[in-house]
Amino acid sequence: MNAPAILAENINTHYGRSHILRGVSFRVAPGETVSLLGRNGMGKTTLLRTLAGLVRPSSGSVRLNGNDVTGERASARSRAGLAIVPEGRGIFPNLTVAENLTFASRANRKGERPWPLDRVYTLFPRLAERRHHWGNELSGGEQQMLSIGRALMTSPSIILLDEATEGLAPKLRDEIWSTVKQITQSGIAAIIVDKNLNDLLALADRNTIMAKGEIVFDGPSAALRADEALIHRHLGV
Repeated sequence: MNAPAILAENINTHYGRSHILRGVSFRVAPGETVSLLGRNGMGKTTLLRTLAGLVRPSSGSVRLNGNDVTGERASARSRAGLAIVPEGRGIFPNLTVAENLTFASRANRKGERPWPLDRVYTLFPRLAERRHHWGNELSGGEQQMLSIGRALMTSPSIILLDEATEGLAPKLRDEIWSTVKQITQSGIAAIIVDKNLNDLLALADRNTIMAKGEIVFDGPSAALRADEALIHRHLGV
């Protein structure tokens, strides 16, 4: 049996004296797509940042593809196969689209590059058209495409998307969701944070809801759809 793509056990994370994550245990199977839901301030971004090594937990453990990375930095976790598309996109404004992408290019541990530049351009034709433009010349949707494309260039086995379609026009949101579906169908495991519940339910294999730093629901889309009281209580939808 394959090890989980990501396995977090009894994670506690603090910001100063504030106890943000409270004994969170979380797993994603290889190739599985999991949505991470909850109102603002419930710990979703902190969990992603903790998994990615951008925030150090006070206690608990994180394993990637069976390897303990609890004490490893974000760069080591990236080399181990984890990529994050952060809230706010985090692209380099003073580099061109092509430079943003090639700067991130890395083979996986097998020496393979499943997402070379031409495949990313095929996935995002708009980036190919804008390849010589600076990062700060792109629209919000183009910047999100670039952030996702840059993550794919690192040859990940698991990708974390924080606020995947925040602030985008409906047409661009649909384009991003279509692209994310193609990515997950390629075999990459994914954890996706977004406010568009229906899109997440259509895409995810499993859905996790967080409230006050704890997981209060974990189950398939059909089970979540059937529990309107739970949706109203924790998502306000």
